[in-house]
Formats: sequence, structure tokens, C-alpha cells
Amino acid sequence: MTQSKTIKVDYLARVEGEGALYIRYDDGGVHDVKLKIFEPPRFFEAFLRGRDFMEAPDITARICGICPVAYQMSALHAMENALGLAPTPELRTLRRLIYCGEWIESHVLHIYMLHAPDFLGYSSAVEMARDHPQVVHDGLQIKKAGNAIVRLLGGREVHPINIRVGGFYRLPEAQQLAELRDQLQAARSLATKMVHWAASLPTPAFERSDAERYEFVALTHPDEYPMNEGRITSTHGLDISAREYDQHFREEQVPHTNALHSFLRARGPYMVGPMARYNLNYARLSPLTRQVAEAASFPPFCANPFQSIVVRSLEVLHAFDEAIDIIDHYRAPQEPYLEAEARSATGYAATEAPRGLLYHRYSLDPRGKITDAKIVPPTSQNQKTIEDDLRKLLPKYLHLPEGELQARCEQAIRNYDPCISCATHFLKLHLEKAGEDPP
Repeated sequence: MTQSKTIKVDYLARVEGEGALYIRYDDGGVHDVKLKIFEPPRFFEAFLRGRDFMEAPDITARICGICPVAYQMSALHAMENALGLAPTPELRTLRRLIYCGEWIESHVLHIYMLHAPDFLGYSSAVEMARDHPQVVHDGLQIKKAGNAIVRLLGGREVHPINIRVGGFYRLPEAQQLAELRDQLQAARSLATKMVHWAASLPTPAFERSDAERYEFVALTHPDEYPMNEGRITSTHGLDISAREYDQHFREEQVPHTNALHSFLRARGPYMVGPMARYNLNYARLSPLTRQVAEAASFPPFCANPFQSIVVRSLEVLHAFDEAIDIIDHYRAPQEPYLEAEARSATGYAATEAPRGLLYHRYSLDPRGKITDAKIVPPTSQNQKTIEDDLRKLLPKYLHLPEGELQARCEQAIRNYDPCISCATHFLKLHLEKAGEDPP
């Protein structure tokens, strides 16, 4: 008879938000995995109803303090889609620039402060910094450069206030961009070094069989690595516009979490995020980024989620490359924004938040008041895949001492940089053997 054992961890640190993980297993395998998000619903979709379309970017920015630009961009793109408004190429380029800033600061926060300690055997970035002070210092310098982009174009680093439907309230001056370029140039050198460092981290071997392989879902664009725009595609043949999203994806409530689970109607769970973007868009990375990936012996397709830390570092390098190129070829828009006229319509948009595909849909009445809103964040879309990863991962590591097994589960969750809420709190973990009562 197998002796029942229980592993309980009160808090899983280094994720954003509050939740819990429940795993039931025995020597024969894993019997149940539940990623429980127990934070109360925040009702953003509900209290957007009745608000003016111009308010949506500022309201949705409050959903997340780590990636507010992603929510703003998705909201304003959806509104512009509804109102038939097309930003000029110059305004569109500035939007990509501020998105570069958010990718940099968000990815670097995760890489150095949340995820790297897992690979090096530390419980926190503070503990890691004692033995690797230069590594942490470099990370903070890279992140500072991303913050500088967001501050210049957004008016402030957190919850930017300079983004609006039709463009920006205020445009940056050429001299400000020139001064920013010097900071980005220095940080890009550190980002190149970061890729090699991330690629050298000891990575657990974990890839699914061909029959269980991930369906990676991300935007693709014919001319650029996707951020603001593109078609929604997948490694299994999906190729749709944002307008078609609801025809192919569905959300459902499951008993153990307050966050909805997302599924592809045709095939079930899927993965969004850096790995999905990378695998579907490798050829559109900057030449320098591809060159550095090759020098670090990192392949153009990645199926091991524990290597997502390397993919994030490559996206940081690409974001610096693109940001510098935008500044070098900057042409000031004639006007900071285009005026939009209210009308009855429905608008759709999908952008690439640092953590993955972010979908927004809004319906407006003739006065431009929001009558319906739908927002699907990346973590909702990845929840089921995270649970599936744990089911497939644990049998390989059941021989480990319980403390090491617990650590591997925590690391597997952090592969996805789950953003459970807009603030960094904790996620409780509970592992137990079959035959014991669930918590």
C-alpha cells in the first residue's frame, strides 16, 4: 500500500496576484491538478458599460500595473476599429515604440526578479543578488531603459496618461528621443549579454510528445514582429482576424477558479506568450537578435517552457533594436491625434501583451457609450496549459525529495509569468498524495 504524504506550501512567491495550486498524486501518477485563482472578480468589463469610448484606455490601464500599455493599446485599437479610424504611419510607429518599452520593463522584471532565482537555487532575487550582484545590477539598468521609453511617451512609468483614441495627447520632442537613444544603446549591449547569460542557465529537460504538442497561438504580421497588429495564427493552422476571435475561442467557468478558462473550440487548450510569438515569427526578429540567438546556440523553435526565459531575453533585445531604429528614422506626426466621431458600432482588437495575446471587444451606442465589453487576458488563456504541464511534468520527478518536487512545480508555473492580478502578491501551493482529503 502506498503511504500517503502531503506537501503544503503556504505561499508561492514571485508571481503577480493571489491564487492556489492543488495537486493530487501517488506513486502511480498525477490524478488531479487545479490552478485556483481565488481573488474576487474585478468587474472591469461590467463597469466599462455606460462609459464614453474615450475613457476605455485609461480605465483598462488599471487592470495591470505591470503591463498597462497592453490594455490601453488593445482598448484604443478596438475603439478605432469600431469608429473607422486609422492612425497615421507616424502615430502607429510611436505606439510600437511605447510597446517596446513595456516589453522591456515587463520581461526584465520577470527574468531577473521572478524567474532567474529558480534556475540558480535561490528563494528570492534579493538572496540571488548577494552572490550575483552584477547580474542583478545589469537587469535593473536594462529595466530602467524600458521605463524611460514608457515615461517619455506615456507621461509616467505606471498607468500612462498620454495615450488616447486617435493617437497621443502630446508628442515627444526630437531632442528627447535623441537623449533616450543614448540610454537605449547602452542598455542594448547589456541585453545582448543577458541573452547569453539566460541561455547558460541550467534548464530542466521537458518537451511534450508529438501527440501532445502545444498549439502556440500569437499574432503574425507580414512585415514586423507582432506587437500592436496582425492576424491571430497558430502552429496548428489557425489564421483569423480579431473580428473572428469569438467564433474560434470560448471561455468557460470552472469550479476551482474565479478566472475563466479559455479553449480553442476545435482543439482545446493552447499557449500564448513569448514562446508562441517566437515560434510563429522567428524570421521577423531583428537581424541582430537572430544573430545573437544563433551565437547562443538557441534554436529558431522552442518547445520547452523552461526555456521561455531565453525567449523573453531575445524579445528584450529585439525591442531595443526596434526602439533604436524607430528613433533613428523618426518623423514627427503632423498632429498628435486624429479626432473620432461617435457612432453605433462594435470594434475588435488583439495585441501582444508581454505575457501573450490580449483580446478586446467593445460595442458602442450612437453616442459613443460602451454597451458591452469583453477582455480576455493572456493568463486566462494559459491556465489550462499550465495545469496540463504539471500533469505531464510530475511523473518524471516523483523520485525527487518533496522539497525539490515542490520547487520544480513552482518553477513550472513561473515559466508562464502568470499575472493573476495587477499587483504582485502570492500563490499558495498544496501538493498531496492520493487518498488524502483536498484542502
